[in-house]
Amino acid sequence: MAQTNTSTRSPQMLSTCLQTYQTALYSRPLHPELFDIRDRRRIVFGPYSFEGWLMPGAHACRFEISGACAVEIVTDLPVGLPDTGIVERFLCAGEREYEHRFARSKLSYMTSVQTEQLSESLYRANYDELDEFAREEEALVHRWTDETGPCMSILDIQRMATEIHAQSYHLIAREGLILRTQSLFEHL
Repeated sequence: MAQTNTSTRSPQMLSTCLQTYQTALYSRPLHPELFDIRDRRRIVFGPYSFEGWLMPGAHACRFEISGACAVEIVTDLPVGLPDTGIVERFLCAGEREYEHRFARSKLSYMTSVQTEQLSESLYRANYDELDEFAREEEALVHRWTDETGPCMSILDIQRMATEIHAQSYHLIAREGLILRTQSLFEHL
């Protein structure tokens, strides 16, 4: 009887998380008790406020100015997100770009999402590189281990005079998955 190499990822195993990862944009605040928040950062600058929440394999960003609100959620949970206030929801698989200007306000949102599935050795090399990046940038970071190896979620936030740049990285070992987002919340 031939032995099976359990360290090799099957195509079925590779697709599970990637098929459910989604980005959702809301026009209203969401309550933190909906999420398993492991780290957070709040920024108040001039007329706007921003809050970033980091969860295992997920994040949320909230930008508010002059009564307008934009909330970005990136998660692999297929259910549990509210429908009220949803502007757009899309799957993250592959490469995606999305832009939205909120009516009756000077709030604009843009995002770019990219996913990659890597071999174990490439995943580990990227993990180490992004771990160093998170430490150098003093980004929000949450590390944990799944049944295959080390996982990590990173949220790096850069404050500008009229905008916030938020970059996230979600690394899931069991699937060799790296999900990257680059989002811009801007007051025009």
